[in-house]
Amino acid sequence: MQRVLHIIAHDVPYPLDYGGVFDLYCKLPALQQQGIDIIYHCFDYGRGRQPELNKYCREVYYYCRQEGHKGFSARQPYIVSSRTNEELFKNLLKDNHPILAEGVHCTALMQQPLLAKRKIILRLHNVEFEYYRQLYKHSKRPFKKAYYYHESRLLKKYEEQLAHQLPVIAVAQKDVATYKKAFNAPHINYLPVFIPWQEVKAPEGMGNFCLYHGNLSIAENEKAAIWLTEEVFKDLKIPFVIAGKNPSSRLEKLAHKQSHTCLVANPADDEMRDLVAKAQVNILPSFNETGIKLKLLNALFNGRHCVVNNAAVEQSGLAPACHIAETATALQHTITQLYHLPFGKEEKKIREKILLQQYNNAANASKLIEWIW
Repeated sequence: MQRVLHIIAHDVPYPLDYGGVFDLYCKLPALQQQGIDIIYHCFDYGRGRQPELNKYCREVYYYCRQEGHKGFSARQPYIVSSRTNEELFKNLLKDNHPILAEGVHCTALMQQPLLAKRKIILRLHNVEFEYYRQLYKHSKRPFKKAYYYHESRLLKKYEEQLAHQLPVIAVAQKDVATYKKAFNAPHINYLPVFIPWQEVKAPEGMGNFCLYHGNLSIAENEKAAIWLTEEVFKDLKIPFVIAGKNPSSRLEKLAHKQSHTCLVANPADDEMRDLVAKAQVNILPSFNETGIKLKLLNALFNGRHCVVNNAAVEQSGLAPACHIAETATALQHTITQLYHLPFGKEEKKIREKILLQQYNNAANASKLIEWIW
């Protein structure tokens, strides 16, 4: 009997130009290869229809997200209420196949009585109330701070309800721990994120600069880039490159202020791959302890030495593959040592042992299928 699965995604998962779509997209070929027919539902608010999805899905539906004041609700978080859609509801009612909701964002319809007997699973991409609390802490704009604070409070109540209504599959071990501790979640499992890298290609030998990369329009990432520029590389005269999407004018001015630092704004995919591979040290501290850091996985699979802080690797199992430093001074010492140290076969073997066992798309697709059926 053919197994069919509805998947509801909070965004169009292609192209792979930010970390939030990696798991969404890479799951599709992995499930298809194991004989699953996919009916895909996604919200399009700017990325457009992508023929690439038709390669892996039997049907693909696109829905408009209600952005701005139209999407607000007094009872539901905005990321949820703005994705309430009657057409999606009608399409889900056409059959009785199981439903995988990709993220808390996609659960607006899950409490409808007509779906009460359906097999519905929540793929938890983040502990959203924690994530929005972190955004509140890092944002400097009063309006955004107020929004993040309000959204975090709503999300905490909402996620507690979901934790007792649906089976949950988290992308990070620490998210499982948080749901158990904060909500006493009765049915939650861990399944690693699906990723586009299935082979460790970290180049041996020497690179010639240090690199921080990420979506620079996110407050946490901008804060990290600014901190590295001002506190670490101001006195450390080693070439430092910052690369990522939509940097602010403040960050651009700061990066170009010193002769040994520079910024690469909105690099193409191949340019970013080239930067990660050519760097001698990928530096990826985090000021946010939620979720799994896809940019760190990218660096571990495709780059040389990786320097992080504890927040970036907590409960991830990735610490043995990284160099950990907490303070600016400790980072300076670690970077100075690694900048003159060739990346070798032993380091690569450590990564292969850690990464290939945990982030195996085929094995993880088998686990997901087993849990659903």
